[in-house]
Amino acid sequence: MPSEPSSVTVIKDCANRYFLSFVVEINSEIVEAKNHSIGIDLGIKTFAVMSDGTSAQSPNYKQLDRKIRRLQKKLARQVKDSNRRHKTRIQIAKLHNQIADTRQDFLHKLSTKIVNDNQVIILEDLNVSAMVKNRKLARAISQQGWYEFRVLCEGKSEKLGREFRVISRWEPTSQVCADCGFKWGKLDLSIRELICLNCGTQQDRDLNAARNIQKVGIGHCHDLKRAQRQGKTTSVAPVYEASRITALVTGGEYVNK
Repeated sequence: MPSEPSSVTVIKDCANRYFLSFVVEINSEIVEAKNHSIGIDLGIKTFAVMSDGTSAQSPNYKQLDRKIRRLQKKLARQVKDSNRRHKTRIQIAKLHNQIADTRQDFLHKLSTKIVNDNQVIILEDLNVSAMVKNRKLARAISQQGWYEFRVLCEGKSEKLGREFRVISRWEPTSQVCADCGFKWGKLDLSIRELICLNCGTQQDRDLNAARNIQKVGIGHCHDLKRAQRQGKTTSVAPVYEASRITALVTGGEYVNK
């Protein structure tokens, strides 16, 4: 150890595992950052997409999750306070700890690499409590550990003298082209790639959002010419707008082009 421990704590978890926690004094070395700033877009399929084009895939928890579900069904059928029920409960606890340890190891390694390489780390403030209300995505979102990743990045940034920033959740990072600033509006989650209507650039949804997060975080907000279009909503479209959308056919009926 780097120094003599000032205290030692013995910890036993629910899976009958024992740990020793030492409190020691460490002299942290300030590492010079390679890059000035980086924006990070967090997701489910790909855990993190960075504004420099790199990405990080989260570990696959599906196999362990299936084992937990099977054992939980077995536990529900067993007699309470029986030895077999106790053994099943320990097996479930060990699988839960295995998922938690795998996730924590992944998050620690990723956050350490990001904080060491960048001076300014920018994340988006995600409303996780509202996102987990989606029954189809609740389990996948809960297993990612987005908030834990944010806490790790913030703590390591403070330790190494980095700057950690969080932008508002209402920033339209997925609705604006990162190249020209054209705002195309909300997109369905199934759309992963698109072509900008203004500049014609093919954009990856997550990478485009990460670049916008970086721009907003370092002060270059969405103030480009096409970020906010000057216009208003009317009940009846003008003649030239209607002619662009519809075509008049014989009989006086309009059809979509």
